[in-house]
Amino acid sequence: MTAGSGATPADRDELVRRFAVFPERLADAARAAVDRPVLAGEWGPNDVVRHLIACEVDVHQARLTDLATDAAPEWGLAEPGPWSGEPGLTLAELLDRFAALRSATLITVGELDDAGWSRSGLHATLGVLDVRGLLANAVDHDEQHLAGLA
Repeated sequence: MTAGSGATPADRDELVRRFAVFPERLADAARAAVDRPVLAGEWGPNDVVRHLIACEVDVHQARLTDLATDAAPEWGLAEPGPWSGEPGLTLAELLDRFAALRSATLITVGELDDAGWSRSGLHATLGVLDVRGLLANAVDHDEQHLAGLA
């Protein structure tokens, strides 16, 4: 989604809704997958949630900060590994951590006015992205990991 993509407030609301409900959907899928064998080279539920924690902080929140502080931010392709912090956390605690981080991201998004939504940066592979484009990319990424847990 490029800057000036013409998203209506209803489009924005639906995108934000999808972004907001993901932690609950993730929790359901991760709990359902906890006893399934993990295929070689794949991540189990804990690592998926840890990866999503890293993405929330290092990608989604960081890029929203970039848009607020830099007139023309540029981003490379980012696919962080699982978050390495607090290695003793249980799946339930990891899910809570992710939900809290997503909530913080949603607060930032909720504070945006029209000018904030139209700010854009240049992604190395996706081109020009405004806030709607960043969130749409995040939602797509979320869905990919949800499907991987299924």
